[in-house]
Amino acid sequence: MEPLGTVTLFLGVCLSCLLLLATVRSRTQGKGRRPPGPTPLPLMGNILQLKTNFLSKALEQLSEKYGPVFTVHFGGDPAVVLHGYDAIKEALIERADEFAPRGPLPLIDKINKGRGIIFSNGERWKVLRRFALTTLRNFGMGKKSIEERIQEEAQYLLEKFQDTKGKPFDPTFLLSCATSNIICAIVFGTHFDYHDERFRALMDVMNENFKIFSSPWGQLCNIFPALMNIIPGPHHTLETNTRKIEDFVLEATKQRKDTLDPNSPRDFIDCFLIKMEQEKKNGESEFTSENMLMSVLDLFGAGTETTSTTLRYGLLALQKYPEVEEKVHEEIDRVVGRARVPCIADRGQMPYTDAVIHEIQRFISLAALSLPHSVAKDTHFRQYIIPKGTTIFPVLTSALYDSKEFPNPTEFDPQHFLNKDGTFRKSDYFMPFSAGKRICAGEGLARMELFLFLATILQHFKLKPLQDPKDIDISPLISNTNNLPRPYQLCVLPR
Repeated sequence: MEPLGTVTLFLGVCLSCLLLLATVRSRTQGKGRRPPGPTPLPLMGNILQLKTNFLSKALEQLSEKYGPVFTVHFGGDPAVVLHGYDAIKEALIERADEFAPRGPLPLIDKINKGRGIIFSNGERWKVLRRFALTTLRNFGMGKKSIEERIQEEAQYLLEKFQDTKGKPFDPTFLLSCATSNIICAIVFGTHFDYHDERFRALMDVMNENFKIFSSPWGQLCNIFPALMNIIPGPHHTLETNTRKIEDFVLEATKQRKDTLDPNSPRDFIDCFLIKMEQEKKNGESEFTSENMLMSVLDLFGAGTETTSTTLRYGLLALQKYPEVEEKVHEEIDRVVGRARVPCIADRGQMPYTDAVIHEIQRFISLAALSLPHSVAKDTHFRQYIIPKGTTIFPVLTSALYDSKEFPNPTEFDPQHFLNKDGTFRKSDYFMPFSAGKRICAGEGLARMELFLFLATILQHFKLKPLQDPKDIDISPLISNTNNLPRPYQLCVLPR
């Protein structure tokens, strides 16, 4: 036999064996072992079933066949998907400790290396999250002081909207600056002018990183990390951009050190530096320069792009439904009027506006898959066993789009959060910030920002779309780990 023919035969036998192994393995799943799922291809996993542009839709289709708990393979690695409110609640809330560990996300892991708040595990995560929550509260999260800071920033944002003089503009940059300045106030104790070149550059790279992470390139990096490391593409920009953000934070940190007063901390960085000094003799302390840097980046990433993107998506939805915007205008005029600034106390008297904000968050399902969880040991879950170290993906969209809880879930309808008498209706299915022990640490801050920014904008402006409202497309441009809105411009006209 010719050498080439021998090699071909050998490769054919190997491929057949791999396929047979994959088939046998898939058929044994669910019989007291790993949850069932589609048969993976060797090395490629279920790439054919997981459309990288609409991942959550692909997972929904798989759940219809395999049930609310099933296995998919991202490349060669299996992951368990939780689809539906009941499965998510059982894992993240009722069995929170077992499902609390953070799962791997290769695109991010090679940058943060398990440091910081969001992507750390074990004692490091517990210590840093507890410290972050305490510090955020001390600097006003959920209190009057941070409410006043958001109100001030909202007035600054109004000036920028007024400067457009009714001409078309893209609100992305202005909304990013506004939400980022709230985090800057907590982290640096500083407000940046929107024209500050360093601040503008920071907003640009953060926005680009968010797009890359949510793009098919980002998804492929998480599925085939080794391969994507050697393939050129925009995904490599993520590391370069992150270094720029780190340089920004390091420069600010150096300035803080020079004027630090241990008895009077001004912001998050001061508190972290003081803690580092207190524990400098503790060789196992988690309060290190590396963890401080990554914790600050976590706060920026979680507190800027997510809130600003929700606002941006919300303004797009309101352009498509001017009748919803008009009802919000009427409620603002009745409760707040035009003379004073909206405050958090108004929210309880503004059920329709509150319902609109909740419906924006539900409809856009920004963090469609949540960030991955994991299990630290072999875990019995329903009739299955989830092996130690398995990645867990709770599909938050499946709770936010539950048709029993939210009739016609694919329609934007504030009535989803209103009782028949017009009062606000709470729902346990509303989990845009995830749930359980890994729920977003800044949820309270984000909710304050969404209400105060949106109420202030609509108190003063009427939104004018550049096309017929019925032609506005509010479906996501990209639907993977995150859902991103389509780019648009609008005009804002003084009321």
